Amino acid sequence: MPTTPLLEFRDIARSFRRGEPVLSGVSFSLGREEVVALLGRNGSGKTTLIQIAMGMLFPHAGTVRVFGMSPTDEPVAVKRRIGYVAEQQILPSRATIPDLMAFHRYLFPTWDVALERSLLSRFGLSGNSSRMSHLSKGQARQVALICAVAHRPELLILDEPAGGLDPAARREFLETSVQLLNREGTAILFSSHHMSDVERLGGRVVLLDEGRVRIDDDLDALRESYCIAVIPRYAAHAITTIEQLPECLKVHQQYTDWHAVFRGTPQSIQALLHDTFGLNNVQCATVPLEELFIELVGGERTAEAL
Repeated sequence: MPTTPLLEFRDIARSFRRGEPVLSGVSFSLGREEVVALLGRNGSGKTTLIQIAMGMLFPHAGTVRVFGMSPTDEPVAVKRRIGYVAEQQILPSRATIPDLMAFHRYLFPTWDVALERSLLSRFGLSGNSSRMSHLSKGQARQVALICAVAHRPELLILDEPAGGLDPAARREFLETSVQLLNREGTAILFSSHHMSDVERLGGRVVLLDEGRVRIDDDLDALRESYCIAVIPRYAAHAITTIEQLPECLKVHQQYTDWHAVFRGTPQSIQALLHDTFGLNNVQCATVPLEELFIELVGGERTAEAL
């Protein structure tokens, strides 16, 4: 019997301006102990989708369920089982670290004081009674992480949580998240612009582009079963000719060639291009995750290519 996903988006649509959807029919789910990296360029809807999951925004169409519940209809029941850290998250500036720990102990019946003390010690914050306004950005983010994980959540949602931190602080932050997952079986949904974060944390990647899910696949599959083909312009004068090929995800013009991203091995895509265009020895290769990301969301059609 299939288990209920911890988090499920079904055909989510959301706009902030009429006729300009940020999200358009987004669907995917997250199961227990899964780690999903949510990728996309600025404005692709990552934060909007996370805020919908947290019950901070309503979708204009579609449904979201967290632990099988609506995060807006049952906000307390949902939030007690979630940990959440965001880049722009603001903790009360006049509150001290002990104040925040005491407040969260009151909020969460499952709060683990031993874990709280362990994390305070790990981050060098034990005995620190500073107000939040007096902490560095890294220290404030560490306090936010403790508040998010010390109640041992079933689902941890991180929205660019390590943005702006130096490399050492970023690594410490991510390693703490990974260890929580390994020890507790916590599921993690996180967004990040840093491919190193994705490769350290992510088991699965969901890529948002133009308001839709462009990719939803395991990290290992992205490394091995996606490739970029460089197709001479003379072989296909219209971009739609390539876009309509099976497993073609994105095409853009670069100089005198088309760059096309395909789901498939280089060998299978070379065979496809040979059968379609009669091309031999087309340059076709797997690429690092960062380059694949750039090819999918960074390339724009030129006016000539349309």
